[in-house]
Amino acid sequence: MPYGPQLKIPATYMRGGTSKGVFFKLDDLPDAARQPGEARDKLLLRVIGSPDPYEKQIDGMGAATSSTSKTVILSKSESPEHDVDYLFGQVAIDKPFVDWSGNCGNLSAAVGPFAITHGLVDPGRIPENGVVEVRIWQVNIQKTIVSRVPMANGEVQETGDFELDGVTFPAAEIPVAFMDPADGEGAIFPTGNLVDDLEVPGVGTLKATMINAGIPTVFINAADIGYAGTELQQAINGDSQALSMFETIRAHGAVRMGLMKHVDEAANRQHTPKVAFVAPPAGYTASSGKMIDACDVDLLVRALSMGKLHHAMMGTAAVAIASAAAIKGTLVNAAAGGGERDAVTFGHPSGSLRVGAQASLVDGRWQIDKAVMSRSARVLMEGTVRVPSDTLNQ
Repeated sequence: MPYGPQLKIPATYMRGGTSKGVFFKLDDLPDAARQPGEARDKLLLRVIGSPDPYEKQIDGMGAATSSTSKTVILSKSESPEHDVDYLFGQVAIDKPFVDWSGNCGNLSAAVGPFAITHGLVDPGRIPENGVVEVRIWQVNIQKTIVSRVPMANGEVQETGDFELDGVTFPAAEIPVAFMDPADGEGAIFPTGNLVDDLEVPGVGTLKATMINAGIPTVFINAADIGYAGTELQQAINGDSQALSMFETIRAHGAVRMGLMKHVDEAANRQHTPKVAFVAPPAGYTASSGKMIDACDVDLLVRALSMGKLHHAMMGTAAVAIASAAAIKGTLVNAAAGGGERDAVTFGHPSGSLRVGAQASLVDGRWQIDKAVMSRSARVLMEGTVRVPSDTLNQ
């Protein structure tokens, strides 16, 4: 039986924040994959190396974690108010599934640098030295992101002294602002409440703040499920019963938020919502060995992504944290000590992160005007990625 050669597709492997992903220009994809649908999903699954029953993604670009099983498709924006259209695909590791239901906040920091380098930003707006403001349209959630990318001698500046917990080496700082970050057209609090009683079979009735900002997120108190909020990955990811509990909480929260009609749908919507647990400040040793003092953080947050405790914090979940912390009465705000605040520093498994948000009450409904955080990004490799030529036909 004859076998065809591999397809060669221009691609860039980039780190953005604490995530990594394969970036494509839309026009560089095979014709069949330039539109949403089965052909595109098959291509991206094969690029990343999924589905992999061994959960290692050895035969692809993924690295067997939710933070590294990611793809991005970029194109020049059709909107005169934006420079680039940004579409994010979260690739499942062990299932033949690409989740298009949300954004990746970490990789958002890499969109601006890629767009500048690949001619998606008007050259007249790019200074030889200084900062260029890249206006990004996030296609998944139909929202605007504004990234401030440093330039040096006509090129994107990637090196610098900005340190980000969860990333080993310093790099250039890229401030990223998420404008009106509520996901979709619904209310920021889909249930209408800042705190709900969430009934979870086999777990009990939990206090929960369910917020739709950055990415839909279900926040619960660490103490209510027997945790301190200082846990690292091995404490959760090595416990199958704990992972099952969190998935059950996530599924029931999703139904309560109106994201799905039945908990059974959660298996096909792994990227959203997220589930996270919060606690007041406490000291702990981060995964790097760095000591985090209670006096250096406002609260502790641990979040799960694609069924596992995240090694640091998803960027979109950080937006949700900042947004909930800015609104008095949420569980996140209470864990941070309550009161009015427009920024918090929270502890996560890899260290700490400062995030800010501006909230306002309009006609009796809360809205988030803007959420801001700093990230960094770097090109790791560029060239072509290869996939078997029959990928789109399988």
